[in-house]
Amino acid sequence: MTAFPDYLDVDYTDGEGETPDDYPSIEHKIEKALEVVERGLREYENPAVMWTGGKDSTLTLYFVKEVVEQYDDLELPTTVFIDHFQHFDELMDFVRHWADEWDLEVVWARNSDVGDYVDENGLEPGDDIPVDALSEHNQHHIRNILEYEEETFPFLLDTYVGNHLLKTVALNDTLESENIDGIISGIRWDEQEARADETFFSPRHDPDIYPPHDRVQPILQFKEADVWDAFWYFVVPETVEGYPDEGYVPQGFDDLPNGLTHEDIPVSPKYFAGFRSLGSEISTDKSAEEPAWLQDMENTTERAGRAQDKEDLMERLRDLGYM
Repeated sequence: MTAFPDYLDVDYTDGEGETPDDYPSIEHKIEKALEVVERGLREYENPAVMWTGGKDSTLTLYFVKEVVEQYDDLELPTTVFIDHFQHFDELMDFVRHWADEWDLEVVWARNSDVGDYVDENGLEPGDDIPVDALSEHNQHHIRNILEYEEETFPFLLDTYVGNHLLKTVALNDTLESENIDGIISGIRWDEQEARADETFFSPRHDPDIYPPHDRVQPILQFKEADVWDAFWYFVVPETVEGYPDEGYVPQGFDDLPNGLTHEDIPVSPKYFAGFRSLGSEISTDKSAEEPAWLQDMENTTERAGRAQDKEDLMERLRDLGYM
């Protein structure tokens, strides 16, 4: 049997040196996304879709569903959701609702060792967790990989140790247990400097850091505004019965046409409420009162409300396997 990645025929340089401007229209961006998704579904033996319930991963999931519906020989892959125990309740409701609506097979990636300790001791976000109370697996990551020397760390997602244990370790353990060789994720070039040099097929092959796999990244070429254009003129009209075929951009929280409700729309209500990025309920603030797509996306920072980015940790976290 041919071993990973020798059975693959993907171009790891695809997208190298490009920017969103190399895809001048929304149609060009969508065409490229569908091309990358189809290639990924055909090349990887056990692909999966990373879904956070946010706009980018939901758009990516839509493209995967579109490709699968177009080709009879392709099947909808498993969806991986990282449950880091600090999500907005509304986001969890949204994910469960659309997982059911779209008949998704969801694998819930959790660092259960940390979660069990939190539950058993009644901890709240910000409370300290003793390193020596965790499993050898987690202690190895804390001491040997992160080189963290303190005796405790705070139960917070948007910190170096917290993010690594609750998201990266949870993801990597799931990649290994599910034998996933290609994870389809919704990151974009314009989100953060740490993602600006990514390619559409990005190798993660060092077994000392993560289970060898590739990242398949079909929406790199979308800017934030492009994502919303794709939703209101393509995704929602094509998936929601009763939505105007020509598209419609809601102008407020309750501005939905033809008697539709938020439960009918595959867009988290948090975006209607003014959030532009959905991280932890503890450390993510809304950007404004108006819906995300009506805010000044050109002159303000999309992820400014997320503490993790203020800590300038993205590059180190990505080196360890963070998305």
